[in-house]
Amino acid sequence: MSNKKNSKVRSPKDANPKKIKKKTSILVTEKVEYVDYKDVNLLRRFMSDRAKIRARRVSGNDSQQQREVARAIKNAREMALLPYTSRVTTQRGPRADRGDRGDRGDRGDRGDRGDRGDRGPRSEATLAEPIESAEVLELGTDLDDAGVADIDTNGDGAA
Repeated sequence: MSNKKNSKVRSPKDANPKKIKKKTSILVTEKVEYVDYKDVNLLRRFMSDRAKIRARRVSGNDSQQQREVARAIKNAREMALLPYTSRVTTQRGPRADRGDRGDRGDRGDRGDRGDRGDRGPRSEATLAEPIESAEVLELGTDLDDAGVADIDTNGDGAA
């Protein structure tokens, strides 16, 4: 009894029929030996239009080059030579007549709360009366047993 799993064996070059050409780095093509944070024109080529650092697979850098480029971009950002972000605005098309509610529509009268019931009792903090004015006490003001100061409210000098 012979076990026939796969009679056709593929060679490594048949495994991937698409021929992918490896992208070469800008640093290699321009023979850059040191990535300087002050070389803004070079560093901008490794950044997207939104000022993000491009990935290795997009730029063609190897891992060491990518580390050097990322470090130089971060230094240039810190020195305010490059932006951290750059705002991109898009032109919007004409809007349909939706009013100011957006696409949610008019919510109208919401009626009673249904099975959710009433909100329940309010806490003491919401029931307290608002303070209209407050006086600043000077140091040495006498307080009574409850910690309340005798304050001259009518201005006659008597508390």
